[in-house]
Amino acid sequence: MASSFLSVSLLFIGLHAADGFMHYVVSRCDFNSTDLKDIEFIRSYSYNKLEIIRFSSSVGKYVGYTELGVKNAENWNKDPSELAAMRAQKETVCQHNIKIWYDAALTKSAEPKVFLSSATPPGGKHSSMLVCSVFDFYPKNIKVSWIRDGQPETAGVTSTDELADGDWYYQTHSHLEYTPSRSGEKISCMVEHISLSKPLVTDWDPSMPEPERNKIAIGASGLILGLTLSLAGFIYYKRKARGRILVPSN
Repeated sequence: MASSFLSVSLLFIGLHAADGFMHYVVSRCDFNSTDLKDIEFIRSYSYNKLEIIRFSSSVGKYVGYTELGVKNAENWNKDPSELAAMRAQKETVCQHNIKIWYDAALTKSAEPKVFLSSATPPGGKHSSMLVCSVFDFYPKNIKVSWIRDGQPETAGVTSTDELADGDWYYQTHSHLEYTPSRSGEKISCMVEHISLSKPLVTDWDPSMPEPERNKIAIGASGLILGLTLSLAGFIYYKRKARGRILVPSN
C-alpha cells in the first residue's frame, strides 16, 4: 500500500475496565483510493495498550502477538465462518464508507484567500520584502509564484510548506526579497489551485507602505470620532441654552 494513505477508525467496541485493566478493540480502514485493491481492513485487540491479536484483510487471518493472542488466533482461524465474515468487512464496511467519504469530503475543494503585505527583511540586506499569505484552501497541493512586470520572478523567493490548520484547511506563505529598480514596476503574487478556474493574481500597491496606511486609517478614525463628539456637545449646549430664563438685575 502506498505510504501516503488515509487511516480512518470505524468502530470502537469491547471497551472494558476493571481494577485498572483495560481491554479494547479497534476496527479501521487504511486506503489511498476507492479501489478494493487499495483498501485494507484491520481489527486490532489490545490489553492495557499492548496489542495481543490482529486480523488484517491483506493477510486473511488472525495473527497473535502474545501467548494469549497466539492461542486465540489459532482457535479463531479454525472457524471458516468467522474468517469469511472478517474478510467480507473490506468490501461491505470499508469500500462502502470510503465512497461516501470521498464524495462528502475528499473530492471537495475550498478556494484560497490571499493577503499581500510588506515586511522588513532580517539583516537589512534588501530594501523591501513582500509576503504573500494564502489561507483556508483545500486540498493541500497549491502553487504560489511571483510576477514582476509580466515576467516570472524567482530570485529572492522563499516559501513555507503547506501548513495544516487542523480543520481540513491549509495555509502557506511566500516571501519575495527585492530592491525596486524603477518607479512604476508591477509586482504580483499568483496562486494556482484546483479550486480555481484560473490563476488568482493579486497585485501589490507600492504607493504607500502598509504601516503608513494603517497610521492614516487610525488618524482618520480618530478625527471622525472627535468631530462627532464635538457636534453632539454643541447640540446639547444649544438645547440647554434655549431652556434658560433670564432674570434682569436691579
